[in-house]
Amino acid sequence: MSDAPIVVHPPSQTGGRRVTVQGRGQEVAYLGLAHSDHELVVFLKGAGLLDPEAILDDPLWVRWRGGRPHEYQAA
Repeated sequence: MSDAPIVVHPPSQTGGRRVTVQGRGQEVAYLGLAHSDHELVVFLKGAGLLDPEAILDDPLWVRWRGGRPHEYQAA
């Protein structure tokens, strides 16, 4: 199991993936429903990450749950 602080959840039935981030105090914040890598990057920049494009495929930072990474449409 990954301890990555950013979780991209499985695609919803209508498309899009919930994005959450876990803080140091173990609280979880909902960042939004991403429909593309671009939207995901915008959410992560809004959360304070300086170069989110560089970490999307880094399992130490991002955990892609259910479905393939970078796919946002319902299965």
